[in-house]
Amino acid sequence: MVVSVTVLAQNAVQLRILKAEDERRWDADLKGLLADSNPAIRKRAALATGRIGNEDSVSALADLLQQDKDTDVRAMAAFAIGEVEAATGADPLLVVLKNTSEPLIVRARAIEALGKIAGALSREQEARRLELGAAILDALNHPTATSDRLTAMLGLTAALRSRPANAGPTIAKFLAHSDARVRADAGNTLARLRLNAGNDQLRKLLDSDADPIVRANAARVLGITEDKASYDSILKHALEDLDSRVRVSAIRSLALLKDDRAADKLIIRGFGLFVEGKSPKAAEINEVLEIATTLGRLLALKDHERALSWLAALRDDLDLTAPEIEVAAARMNPAEYVRQFEPSKTPVLGEIDKTNWRSVSAIAAGLRELATLPDSVKNKAAVTASAESLLRTMLDYRNNAKVRADLHVEYAIPDVLRAFAAFKPKDLSEVLLKHLNDPDVIVRGTAADLLGDLPPSEQHAAALIAAFSRTVSDPLNDAALSTLDALGKQKSTGANEAIKSALDSRDHLVRRRAVAILKANGVGDFSSRIGTVQTKNTAADYQRALGRFGTRPRAVVTTTKGSFTIELLPEAAPLTVDNFVQLARRSFFNGITIHRVVPNFVIQDGDPRGDGNGGPPNHQIRCEINEVPYDRAAVGMALSGKDTGGSQWFVTHSPQPHLDGGYTVFGRVVAGMNVVDSIIRGDVIKSIVIK
Repeated sequence: MVVSVTVLAQNAVQLRILKAEDERRWDADLKGLLADSNPAIRKRAALATGRIGNEDSVSALADLLQQDKDTDVRAMAAFAIGEVEAATGADPLLVVLKNTSEPLIVRARAIEALGKIAGALSREQEARRLELGAAILDALNHPTATSDRLTAMLGLTAALRSRPANAGPTIAKFLAHSDARVRADAGNTLARLRLNAGNDQLRKLLDSDADPIVRANAARVLGITEDKASYDSILKHALEDLDSRVRVSAIRSLALLKDDRAADKLIIRGFGLFVEGKSPKAAEINEVLEIATTLGRLLALKDHERALSWLAALRDDLDLTAPEIEVAAARMNPAEYVRQFEPSKTPVLGEIDKTNWRSVSAIAAGLRELATLPDSVKNKAAVTASAESLLRTMLDYRNNAKVRADLHVEYAIPDVLRAFAAFKPKDLSEVLLKHLNDPDVIVRGTAADLLGDLPPSEQHAAALIAAFSRTVSDPLNDAALSTLDALGKQKSTGANEAIKSALDSRDHLVRRRAVAILKANGVGDFSSRIGTVQTKNTAADYQRALGRFGTRPRAVVTTTKGSFTIELLPEAAPLTVDNFVQLARRSFFNGITIHRVVPNFVIQDGDPRGDGNGGPPNHQIRCEINEVPYDRAAVGMALSGKDTGGSQWFVTHSPQPHLDGGYTVFGRVVAGMNVVDSIIRGDVIKSIVIK
């Protein structure tokens, strides 16, 4: 008899599995559970094995895939092999695909897993990647891929990850599928692979498909592949489509078509959405910013008076906090953009800093555009010299008495440093070495990243070694990881010895990064030093997380735009859900700014810094990748790499299949998606209440 998930939640076996998974521990105990008499336990143990990701587990998972009598267990074994991403896992998956009598769910998960493995292969394994890609295309060409929705969807995403040769015609045939989601996924795959094989069909879909995501993805592909014949249709949908997701995708595509005839129409649309003295509706601000970005590309160096007038009014309304506006203005009239910040007009970090650090960050983005001006620009040298000087002033903000500490200008300095580096100043190394000692952990991490891009030197190596020793007490591990990466590029004995010292770090991610760098540098294989995670979770924490199985807890998120409700998924991601619940009950999210909004993609929240780099100090959770897809309204954990979750989370505006199996889904919005759609960057989470 199959034991239900609810019963398993009370079972000590379930706790053993969860603890091993949390500690990233592959051992005899977990291996033994793969042979348990209960198929539900075997399936759960297989998922944990995949999440742990130890290459030594591939043979046990392959045995499960080939021999288990339960179809669901075999499908999960295939999924888990894909999560491990080891090249050794490909062969048993290929055997499954060659057997056309295999259950559809097993074949579908095998195709998905092959895509993950192919996508993780190194450049040296290019021939193998092409082989796996060809097998994925063969599977997509099999009749089952057309008749079975899941096989089609997982196969298209596998093709995206494996980038097979001559994939266009196979992918394009799914544009005629009866299921709108499959058509949309085919468009997404063609867009991300930049393939024009389906453009004839996509032009028809853009004008006639009832599904807005299909139309939006059609516009994306036609723009990315610079399909000039679709200009009129794309312009029409940019201005008139009833769905904002389609308009946004079409506006972006107009920039890629590089036809400046669209500029005047977009300006009219822009004035319709925003005129001076009358702020645009909240739901339209995201569209306004997309128009600004496209105008900046279409009217680069054209000093278009009407467009610049509109940008200036919009800029004042948004208090200099929108990098899209700054970049567009800098592209259109570089000389005037720099001139407006002359001390006689606007004291740099005087007037600007009366708002907040986001102003500095946005202006840095605009100044960075001037680093790549063509030689045809009049007075180019003077313009770039002025921009570089302005960035130096920004970097020296600590010596400016007008800058208040509560404005947190340090949050903008990583963007300022990257902009400054784009000009390749002669003293770049000196400036970066200075910032390698900055009090802010993200500033130090950025300085290390940029130093790693410079030619290696003994001076850099010595400074990075000293900087790494100071990361031990950091509340976040960003500087430690960035410094390790930069040390790895020094290719010196001293640098490698410093990297070896990271093998003793208490941070699992730091140890794992050190092992990867040492292996890549040919120093040796220290995989045995990765060890397990020194998790802070206790037996009581695991029991609390498992106790939610069989329930559907909800989180009511109240924002400055209204409220929406998330249904949490404890069975799919028990510890991720528990992490979210505990943070919410501590009021951690209250008052946090929604720092990222990408229309027709995601809104992202949960960063107490507000710059996309923050989280609770000394706090990390492991990924709990699952089979829940990233449909519209999916709630997932934001990451900067495997197992780097903390407090940042996102909600998808539309299906994002390329995120499946890469980011933990732990909930879905079940009420208030209209509120999610209306949110703009800068809105605030007032509270999150767990029901």
